[in-house]
Amino acid sequence: MKAFLLTLFVAAGSLVATAQSNKEVSWTFSAKKIADKTYEVHLTAKLNGDWHIYAQNVGVDGPIPTTFTFTKNPLLSLDGKVKEKGKVVKKNEEVWGGVVSYYENTVDFVQTVKIKGSAKTNLAGKVEYMVCNEEKCLPPAETPFSIAIGG
Repeated sequence: MKAFLLTLFVAAGSLVATAQSNKEVSWTFSAKKIADKTYEVHLTAKLNGDWHIYAQNVGVDGPIPTTFTFTKNPLLSLDGKVKEKGKVVKKNEEVWGGVVSYYENTVDFVQTVKIKGSAKTNLAGKVEYMVCNEEKCLPPAETPFSIAIGG
């Protein structure tokens, strides 16, 4: 019984932590055709207040980098890696033991995608990230996404 209650408490705490992260960062997802059968997918994070989100390459061990996991889709192929567009901040942070890379206010992550054929499909997946401010970091959070492409 104690193990069950402990598990329930930990699960509830994780949900609250995810909900908190989702209040500090809002995500928008869109696709833009840039050439025949080629699209730019924009995964944009907008941060509230003095919160920041870590880059894909943080620079040190410790903070959780922003990572994207894409669901396999036989109608799509990813062209290259996710690029970051925004003003990166590189700061020596004693708590992490080195220089970390992060974004404040907003950052646009861009993935180029090529579509096979002419069918309308979706690029789906999830983004995992961690947000911090000068006082604290919230536990890592995940946000699922599905973006219409083609057609």
